[in-house]
Order: sequence, then structure tokens, then C-alpha cells
Amino acid sequence: MIKKSFLVFFMAAFVPFVCKAQKFATKKGNIKFEASVPSFEEVAAENKTVSAIFNADNGEMAVLALMKGFRFKVALMEEHFNESYAETAKYPKAVFKGSLENFRLADVTEKPKQFKITGELTLHGKAKKITDTAMVSKSGNTIVITGEFTVKPADFDIEVPSMVSKKVADEVQVTYSFSLDK
Repeated sequence: MIKKSFLVFFMAAFVPFVCKAQKFATKKGNIKFEASVPSFEEVAAENKTVSAIFNADNGEMAVLALMKGFRFKVALMEEHFNESYAETAKYPKAVFKGSLENFRLADVTEKPKQFKITGELTLHGKAKKITDTAMVSKSGNTIVITGEFTVKPADFDIEVPSMVSKKVADEVQVTYSFSLDK
């Protein structure tokens, strides 16, 4: 009986605080990457079905991209990406977990503001620290977070075969855009 009373007290006292967390989310986030080299065919893809959640109370953010969601202009390039480079059957997702430093929702307006974002990107079974300057704006119940950073496939043990290595950049430019709703 005492245990039951304690549980009821705990839930009545603390659940309202947890429920008031200002969480924003999307399942339609956008990530693009570009690994093109001048004078060769474009090596670029886009994923428009990225999930992201953002806690406006503490600036924490988590992003999940299914690797098979990246679309290329050339179907054969997409097939090679999935089978040979990203090995999506073995490594089906990319995950970012991080936070916007010194984030205060009260400081965000319709005019984009810069925040330093740091976290860990896990891709192809390897994790790497990422630091970026994200642009954040707010309109109504929507927060928009955008930015870009560079990664090296070698940092994630992604091997580019020597026969195409001159056609793929050593550094991949990644851009992201998330419109997160309450």
C-alpha cells in the first residue's frame, strides 16, 4: 500500500514537468550530400524522409536517416552507393545525437540565429564528433534548423574503389534542413 501511494505521489508531482518539455519533431527532414569532382559526373544524393527530434528546453537533438532513403539522379549510382559504399544492408541508418550550445527558445525569432551544434555522427558503424554552426529560426510552432558540415568517407571506413576514386571527392559536403513542429 505504501509503495502504491509513493508511486501515485511521484507521478502526480513529476509527470507534469516531463510533459511540459518543449519537444519539436519531423519525419520529413532533408539531408543532401555532394561528393562531386570537377569534370566528372555529379555524385550527389538527397534524403527527404529524415526523422529528427529537438528538445527546446535543453537544446538536445537526435536525427535518424535511413541510408536507403538517399536518392541519386542515376539509378546505377544509387545501387552502387547502397551495395558497395554505404553497405545499407549491414549499416541501414545514420544517427546524429548532439545539442545546440547555449540554446534558449526565447532568443529565437523568425530571423535565423547562429548556434554551435556539437554531437556524434554514427555512420557505417563508426562514430565521429561533428561540430557545426547551425542556423535556427522559429515561426509559430515550427523551429527550422539548417546547416552544413564536411565529412571524409575514410573516417567512417567507407572505401572508394581505386577505379572510381578520382571521380569521388575525398571530402563530402553534407547539408541539412529540418522544419520541426511541436
